[in-house]
Amino acid sequence: MTTLRRTLSSLRTVYLSCRRLGVMPVGSHYRHPGGLLAAAGQPLTGYSHRQRRGQHSEASDDVEVYSKRLEDEDEGIVEVVMCRHKARNALGHAFVSQMREVVSTVSHDSSVRAVVFRSLVPGVFCAGADLKERSVMDNSESDLFVHGLRSLMTQIALLPMPTLAAMDGVALGGGLELALACDLRVAADSAQMGLIETTRGLLPGAGMSGSHTPVEIGDEASGKFDLVVLCPAGGSQRLPRMVGLTKAKELIFTGRRLGGQAALEIGLVNRAVQQNQTEDAAYREAMCLAREILPQAPIAVRMAKEAMNRGVEVDITSAMAIERMCYALVIPTKDRQEGMAAFIEKRPPRYTGQ
Repeated sequence: MTTLRRTLSSLRTVYLSCRRLGVMPVGSHYRHPGGLLAAAGQPLTGYSHRQRRGQHSEASDDVEVYSKRLEDEDEGIVEVVMCRHKARNALGHAFVSQMREVVSTVSHDSSVRAVVFRSLVPGVFCAGADLKERSVMDNSESDLFVHGLRSLMTQIALLPMPTLAAMDGVALGGGLELALACDLRVAADSAQMGLIETTRGLLPGAGMSGSHTPVEIGDEASGKFDLVVLCPAGGSQRLPRMVGLTKAKELIFTGRRLGGQAALEIGLVNRAVQQNQTEDAAYREAMCLAREILPQAPIAVRMAKEAMNRGVEVDITSAMAIERMCYALVIPTKDRQEGMAAFIEKRPPRYTGQ
């Protein structure tokens, strides 16, 4: 009876997720829990880089996160660009707010086939939470911020299309948690990453950053945490699911930092590359990986992600039921018919996301 309840609960979750993914037709549109999602291939209106800049004041410093839709042969790929230079992409209020808005817009766009999270700050992917900003918040404001940070990581993890983190620099605490919320991770060999919260008396998931001195690559004494707060963002739960429980315990208990190659060896990242002179080697490799995903059938890819993400959380019987439901939703799509036709005609398929 318990297994049955879990299976039914999981199937209901998948059903709701499928509605969110836009694979249940209602007339000429797809019904979304929050409204109507444009039909496949018709993106909803969101904020482009230029539109977003116009939304803030003329000072470019106001823009800390923006989305960039690629074109031509990379059409279907969207970059989420982090550019809070002064604070090393620390997770402050404006940064988190802008990131949540960008992620929300991308999640509702059925034309997006892959999302690449990258940083324009040299040597840094994301330094963690902005404790200097947090120090002036009262309890109520702090609680709201913690909730927003937790929700952001969940939003990223629940994006229906594949997500990639391009880690060309430091990703510690909340910065690594942001990368862990993505499906795939690519790191430069010079990058440093780790859930270092236990070295500061915290439980992993705290998303720390120095309030005065930013974390420096390779400098174990840097990152002076004058004020420390807990911002649960899933690190202690996602890391064991990726590298195994015993290895995760070793990394968390010791607060160890890993380079890109070491992270690759334990399965924390999918690819590790030698850093180049422009310090964007991980981004370039992430783009290569995104281009491998781009030509595949988008609904099939989304359903595969849904089946895997939901399936690993339940027993194998329930997981198989989830897989059957996701598979059944792919069968009536035009993309499946196109895939079969292309195979028979010995030509590359032309998938439209329908």
